[in-house]
Amino acid sequence: MESVRRGRLQGTASRLETVERAEAYVRAHPGTSVPISRLSRVVGLSERGLRNAFYGVRGMSPKRRFIAERLEDARRDLREGRQGGTTVTGVATRYGFYELGRFAASYKEAFGETPSATLRDTIRRWTATHTPAITEQANAYHW
Repeated sequence: MESVRRGRLQGTASRLETVERAEAYVRAHPGTSVPISRLSRVVGLSERGLRNAFYGVRGMSPKRRFIAERLEDARRDLREGRQGGTTVTGVATRYGFYELGRFAASYKEAFGETPSATLRDTIRRWTATHTPAITEQANAYHW
């Protein structure tokens, strides 16, 4: 019984290491669509083994995990956007989402709002915090 339990613990640890190696590989190749077949060769598992490792560790397939990660990165960029300098299209394509309708639908499903709503709120917050200072500076010049 002890050897079975030890085998499961080692299996869990090796699955975690495999998933972390796969995630590191994908992060090292940003903007590149890494096929599961290549990723499985990189980590030394079959595609099925890689999927099973991801389901065991992350509770989802590798593809879903990487899409979720890219969506989180896109959301971060939209939340950090500046007035006039950030666009939804620019952020989406930066993270490999070229079908903008599908990106918007996936984003809304993940976060409960559209990417344009996130950016609009960011611009509103930026404007609200910076407009008084800009107005104050303009008034100091006595045109």
